[in-house]
Amino acid sequence: MSDTTSDITPASWTALTTLRSKAQAEGLGNALEEVIEPDGVGVFEMEDGSGLWEVGAYFAEEPDGTELALLAAAFDAKPFVISEVPPTDWVAHVRRELQPVEAGRFFVYGSHDADRLPDGRTGLLIEAAMAFGTGHHGTTLGCLLAFEALLEDGLEPCPTADIGAGTAVLAMAAAKVWDGAPVIASDIDSVAVEVAQANVDVNDLSGRIECVEAAGFDHPRLAESAPYGVIFANILKGPLIELAPDLAAHAAPGGFAILSGILNPQGDDVVSAYEVAGWDLVRRGEIGDWTTLTLRRR
Repeated sequence: MSDTTSDITPASWTALTTLRSKAQAEGLGNALEEVIEPDGVGVFEMEDGSGLWEVGAYFAEEPDGTELALLAAAFDAKPFVISEVPPTDWVAHVRRELQPVEAGRFFVYGSHDADRLPDGRTGLLIEAAMAFGTGHHGTTLGCLLAFEALLEDGLEPCPTADIGAGTAVLAMAAAKVWDGAPVIASDIDSVAVEVAQANVDVNDLSGRIECVEAAGFDHPRLAESAPYGVIFANILKGPLIELAPDLAAHAAPGGFAILSGILNPQGDDVVSAYEVAGWDLVRRGEIGDWTTLTLRRR
């Protein structure tokens, strides 16, 4: 008999607050790790265009509200909002909610939907337990559709980099349609790199995609494999703007960048930064609240 509880996470707690600057947020995140030692800490720029930063802490047991209040006050943060997260079977939830996604020739699916892969389509298998970056989010879907448009325009096989790869679904799309062209998938998070490698393996792409841990292009293999004909970067507005010169330095003349993680009102700012760095806008698409940009290196 199978173990029906193996995928169920026990109850846990989160504590969330917001701050006005990156420096404050990073300072509070470090203080949480040193003083309270939660099970995990995250520091993120909020995606609502407010300019605020969010700090989240995660606990296996209910945290001490007084300690959190003192830290919040010390860093001029809003009071922490503490919430209990009930036990959840996340894999079962993902399997119920995530249906296959079609993006041009690409068909993104979980193993529970393997029998639904249509003939003649390029299948990208993402396991339910590894479901961030599956194609359901407007950013990932937008990148797949932007890549499809370039392929329809006649884009030839070329070295490809997927920066901030997550599940590596974009890197896998390139490797599936271009047998032999080198593809590197990188992410700043070591767990994401492990997930990327697991997905590469389950899609029979071992040896075709190299997965590395790196912030931006800060890895020797990314430099050695340049210049790239296609660079995917599905991140956020701030990091994308910071990366504009590096993307230009690692791109082949006439090469393409496919960018997302950009809220619709932020699109103009990203385009302006990339024009200054030597890129021209080719296409701009919107899916829901999210913009995807296709740019070409001059």
